[in-house]
Amino acid sequence: MAETPPLEAFRVALGGAARALAREPELELAWTADAPLASGKSLKVPMPGRGLPADQVAEARGAADGFALRLRHHNAALHARGAPAEATARAVFDAVEQARVEALGSRAMAGVRDNLTSALTARFRSDPLTRARNADEVPLASALGLIVRERLTGEVPPAAAAAGLAMVREWIEDKAGADLDALSLLVDDQQSFAKLATRLLEDLELVQAESAPETDPDEGDEPEGEDQDSGDDSDQEGEEGAASDSDVEVRSDSSSGEEEEGETREREMESDPDSEEGMGDDGEEGMMPVRPNRPSADLGPIVDYKSFTARFDEVVEATELCDEDELTRLRAYLDQQLTHLQGVVTKLANRLQRRLMAQQSRSWDFDQEEGLLDAARLARVVVSPGQSLSYKIERDTDFRDTVVTLLIDNSGSMRGRPISIAAISADILARTLERCGVKTEILGFTTRAWKGGQSREAWLQAGRPPLPGRLNDLRHIVYKKADEPWRRARKNLGLMMREGLLKENIDGEALLWAHNRLIGRPEERRILMVISDGAPVDDSTLSVNSGSYLERHLRQVIGWIENRSPVELVAIGIGHDVTRYYARAVTIMDVEQLGGTMVEQLADLFDEKG
Repeated sequence: MAETPPLEAFRVALGGAARALAREPELELAWTADAPLASGKSLKVPMPGRGLPADQVAEARGAADGFALRLRHHNAALHARGAPAEATARAVFDAVEQARVEALGSRAMAGVRDNLTSALTARFRSDPLTRARNADEVPLASALGLIVRERLTGEVPPAAAAAGLAMVREWIEDKAGADLDALSLLVDDQQSFAKLATRLLEDLELVQAESAPETDPDEGDEPEGEDQDSGDDSDQEGEEGAASDSDVEVRSDSSSGEEEEGETREREMESDPDSEEGMGDDGEEGMMPVRPNRPSADLGPIVDYKSFTARFDEVVEATELCDEDELTRLRAYLDQQLTHLQGVVTKLANRLQRRLMAQQSRSWDFDQEEGLLDAARLARVVVSPGQSLSYKIERDTDFRDTVVTLLIDNSGSMRGRPISIAAISADILARTLERCGVKTEILGFTTRAWKGGQSREAWLQAGRPPLPGRLNDLRHIVYKKADEPWRRARKNLGLMMREGLLKENIDGEALLWAHNRLIGRPEERRILMVISDGAPVDDSTLSVNSGSYLERHLRQVIGWIENRSPVELVAIGIGHDVTRYYARAVTIMDVEQLGGTMVEQLADLFDEKG
């Protein structure tokens, strides 16, 4: 009988412990390379490495314990009745409740307390609280969750969060210290605890004391129809598991803090009904972007494009968003997902390599009057001394020094198999082109937050000036630099598998960014390949500008590159027709075709005579 692998044995044991802790015999537990996830009675927790490192084992245990305690001690219907509608207040309310259910386990069991502490420490490695430069940048949900945890269990916050927490602790204690002290007396009574948590929100002026929890005091004079209708589904709109009610699929608090920071602002938007489509059940995040894909006749006249502020935009390398251990784990998960596909794409890549090598091979003109002596024809001079010596001249090759940039859409609608196949195809192409002496750069584009982030906050503080332009924080990611060897960047592509990375997409500015990087290259031929699945979309921007604002800008950028730039532009659309935008493009309906299509498009480009 085959011995059970240690990783599988650990999963079975962890599932049994979670069932016992939750008192739920039907609970199922599985691994994930993404953020921890709870969906009904199914749990997914971070997969540790094959050697079962102690810190990763503790993180997995902590995630499982947190979900199990919530199943056991949390009444979703009761929580939903008391939860406020305003997004920031709701996020704080959820975080306080999560601290309560985890405190019940921590106070009763030392092992559970240690596991939860390990998971919390791992979670705060990426929380915005650790990067806050002033009190305004501190997410209140994260700060209140830590302070309530400290009150209920006596556990100090993680060291990484200490500086950010210190920026707001005095203000919170001054406003709500008495109610914070009283929370520990009601930790066993969810209903009474929720009422006191609502008073805590009133103390911090996140809700008005005379308002019903469902009312948004800051936006009371504005239309709220959409938000009120979706109040019962608000747990679907949260990206961190703090809003995990009923059997709706939710994400754990351990998801990246950037998601929470953006999501907690979504109810402040004055968006029309169309801008909210697709935010409920489209995919497991409940946060899928809307793909307008309007016909060009609807676009109207060209308008100037601008951003309200670029202060919060960032260009980052993959290693800055993820530590080395997690990158290794994510890369292993990516390889595991696409084992069967890798062989197919590799065969196609080898075919591309043969084409490129054939173009780069030497060619000679023989029987010349001068040049290099042709040693192969010396024999005929020996046989017939009257024959003259033969010379050869090397012919110039038509193959030009080339650099290729692969620009990959990292939006939420690419989540799942599309982004996995895009990552592995880019990886194999980079390796193939490197063997042929063609430098390759791999870039990705998304936003730092859902629905606006700090750019929208700045716009709100400025008094909501009309037509502000782009209203979200850009995140442009460098997975592999053109001059970087493939072996050094291989792990970086695993970052695309990280839950919470994929948000919204502003294609026009991403194209300009990738194009400008190419223009600065010394190579004679520069090729830009875009891999996307539809039109640009950012709800925050489209809610306060025209509905085709981003699409018009994308068309402007594409037109300029195709008609005036030396960069050769080609696009691959996944599931949506991108031939409406790009002169040279192909659309595939089955994501399984992506690897082969990328290879064929590049092969066609290289087959052209310059």
